[in-house]
Amino acid sequence: MEPIVLGIETSCDETAVAIYSKGKLLANIIHSQEQHNEYGGVVPELAAREHLTLLPLVLNKALKEARITPDQLTHIACTSGPGLIGALLVGTNFASGFAKGLNIPLIPINHLEAHLAAPFIGEAFPNEPFITLLISGGHTQIILTHQLGQHQLLGETLDDAAGEAFDKTAKILGLSYPGGPEIEQLAQTTETAYPLPRALLRRKDCMMSFSGVKTAARQAYENAPSEALKAEIANGLQQCIAEQLYRKLALALDEHPVNKLIVSGGVSANSYIRNRLSQSNVAQVLYPEKEHCTDNAAMIAYLGYLRRNSHEPFLVRARWPLESLTPPNKA
Repeated sequence: MEPIVLGIETSCDETAVAIYSKGKLLANIIHSQEQHNEYGGVVPELAAREHLTLLPLVLNKALKEARITPDQLTHIACTSGPGLIGALLVGTNFASGFAKGLNIPLIPINHLEAHLAAPFIGEAFPNEPFITLLISGGHTQIILTHQLGQHQLLGETLDDAAGEAFDKTAKILGLSYPGGPEIEQLAQTTETAYPLPRALLRRKDCMMSFSGVKTAARQAYENAPSEALKAEIANGLQQCIAEQLYRKLALALDEHPVNKLIVSGGVSANSYIRNRLSQSNVAQVLYPEKEHCTDNAAMIAYLGYLRRNSHEPFLVRARWPLESLTPPNKA
């Protein structure tokens, strides 16, 4: 019997359900919570409450899109970390109850591992080592993957994530949340880039930092606010972050030569950053489909399909490092 895997994602402010089987997505529903916009960032308690309301609706929509009934599902995969603990608990409790009602296995999914698997949805997972740059609102990491479940952290941010720097700078400039798309759109209106500091470029390791560029952007804008300066700061921020990511990736690729570079996470949707990273010295640079860059359940269902024979303990964890994972059993 061909497995049919239901994926559930509630690690932050996206309520998402997807269904994966026979090498393709049968359904992929994402509901982005908009009530956080007025606060300029995600409010954890509001996110958890909204997941509670939306999950049954999104699930029914996914089942209808896939044209299947619940009793046809063979596995349920659910993000159990890392993420906002309240949001994770809503999703995992919902998934656990649903799995018990159907008497089918429940698979815990590491959100970070799902992001690095996202470019391969509908394909076989690589059997050769590759490097991933994971860039999102909560994480900025450079990861060497030897095989599924065997990952080595090469470098990460010492403070803010790249996506966090985008969002916080957007708020400083009076732009709406999420800030990444707003910054990118504004940056395209000028050819002038405000000079912002590029951190840690003299360090010969893969560690990164993005809090300083945010602080410099705030100081520049508060000293002489104008629409022209706002666009120049947006352009400068985008270039500054892209350059730091490119330089740190170059170090990682020099030390660990591979044929594939994966760029994943919400920030990977940024066109300027994509263009800069595509110049990396590697045979192939791969990105997820745009709809799979931000948090989604398609990557959860796909990874659940790959991990359907694993015995990873089902624990809800706000922090869950990739290095603690184990490879799934082969069957």
